[in-house]
Amino acid sequence: MSVRLGKRVGLGRVNKSVRVARDAENVESNDTPPIGLVRFRMGGAHPMNLTPKKCPELTRYAWISIWAAVATMALKSVAYLLTGSVGLFSDAVESLVNLAGGVMALGMLRIAARPPDADHAYGHTKAEYFSSGVEGLLILLAAASIALAAVQRLIHPREIDQLNLGLAVSVSASFINLAVALVLLRAGRQRESITLEANAHHLLTDVWTSAGVVVGLGLVATTGWVWLDPVVALLVAANIVRSGIDIVKRSVSGLMDRALESEDLLRIDEALGVFRAEGVLFHALQTRQAGRRKFVSVHVLVPGCWTVQQAHELAERVEAEVRRALPSALVFTHLEPVEDPVSWDEGKPEPD
Repeated sequence: MSVRLGKRVGLGRVNKSVRVARDAENVESNDTPPIGLVRFRMGGAHPMNLTPKKCPELTRYAWISIWAAVATMALKSVAYLLTGSVGLFSDAVESLVNLAGGVMALGMLRIAARPPDADHAYGHTKAEYFSSGVEGLLILLAAASIALAAVQRLIHPREIDQLNLGLAVSVSASFINLAVALVLLRAGRQRESITLEANAHHLLTDVWTSAGVVVGLGLVATTGWVWLDPVVALLVAANIVRSGIDIVKRSVSGLMDRALESEDLLRIDEALGVFRAEGVLFHALQTRQAGRRKFVSVHVLVPGCWTVQQAHELAERVEAEVRRALPSALVFTHLEPVEDPVSWDEGKPEPD
């Protein structure tokens, strides 16, 4: 058995194709489908009936992010007003961007949780990519604002007032962001929500910003070099640009129907392996992901002498096994006669 990975273009998406090349002559044609597995019938196989579980708890996490942004923005604004530090100003700007990102995330999570309808038969889960994309752009905007303020302060340096009090206020706000970021990151990974992950990374960039500011102001306090304040702000801006670019790239990739990760493909291959051991062949595996929803399509090759009922029962079992490997997946199977050469040709990647 060999597995070939390649590109296949169709219906506006690029997917990974996995073709299992076996000699069709080795497949025995008999009148009974393979036995030995419990048949699982997943009710409502039509996309309109396979609604992603509504996740009110996801919007709850978005509200946590919003209130955390309000609290930290208030604290950091006070710290900036007390000290006049451009580093603390950059920190406050970052919190304002966090607030905008949290509001965007709340709206998109609500849209993503809507059930499929006549105009969106496969649901609304792609809405999460818009939220994460905007979140990434907001991170880049915050970095630009921080850099601009830092450059202006380099040109026009000034002494920093009430440094110790300002630092204490800023550190308190950072602990709030760190705690909320860890909660959002865990929830996003467990529920496969790119919106929560993007929001969490945004808050973590805020934590890094605050850490850089604290270090910079500490150096200013010990050395008296006021130019260190804007220099640290510039370094922080450069660091968070990387995070923003990464989030934007993931969002664009998701909107372009990127294939599932290699770990998911291995789970699918293991699920199909149960049936390969019984002599069933597969090819033309195509996958994509839209938010939390995963889509899997595969061609199933069976003896041409089988009845429709026999082939249908096998297809139901195959779909159930793949869903067991990927609980959030919507699985499509296409039956083909294994003796027909055309069946195999359909599995070949199209030329670029």
